[in-house]
Amino acid sequence: MNEPAGVWKYVRGFENLSFCDWPGRHSCIIFLGGCNLRCPTCHNFQLAWDMASLPVIDAGRLKTYLRDRAGWLDGVTVSGGEPTNVPGVGELLFEIRKSGLPIKVDTNGMRPEVVQDLLQYKLADVFACDVKGPYDKYPALTGNAVSALAAQRNMERIFAMAEVLPDAFYFRTTQVPGLTERDLDIARSYLPPHHELTIQKYVPPRRKTEHAQPDHEERRPVGDVVN
Repeated sequence: MNEPAGVWKYVRGFENLSFCDWPGRHSCIIFLGGCNLRCPTCHNFQLAWDMASLPVIDAGRLKTYLRDRAGWLDGVTVSGGEPTNVPGVGELLFEIRKSGLPIKVDTNGMRPEVVQDLLQYKLADVFACDVKGPYDKYPALTGNAVSALAAQRNMERIFAMAEVLPDAFYFRTTQVPGLTERDLDIARSYLPPHHELTIQKYVPPRRKTEHAQPDHEERRPVGDVVN
């Protein structure tokens, strides 16, 4: 069997039906490997940091599923990992578009230029964007993958898009250990008008503490990750 090429080699997970991932819709979920952050509280750590350990989802079977089940679904979620970090993600979204189903993309917001392109070419309908917390806590929340200044710059571009296209974005924060109610209020204050911040309950990931980072990086504890 030939190895998949291009964007298809990043397709490492699939959930054929979810009643809660996209509020108000019955959707399937396509999971893409790889991530540009190293959040110590990550649930999809294997997918994000070690996608090669997971099998590739067959492109033909996925396309067939979308074609045959389009009438039973209300949408398709593309999650990760971080979809906007995947080379050629637009190609995948274009293929999904052929099913006629709406598309939601989950993103951490750190690649606003990709989000803008996907919106411009109408390859996604909705973006579910994480707001990790106050900008000054982004380094701790992301395993030092992004600075406070970069986080602010990227998120402000996302918020500007959301102000122009309010129906295309919704925002959420997971209340990980160390995030206070004041932190949540600060994160909430960043949002453009007419948007609400959904607060998600933190559930500790099922992994050993030492798996918080890939082997080549310094290990970080999972506990109280925000100082």
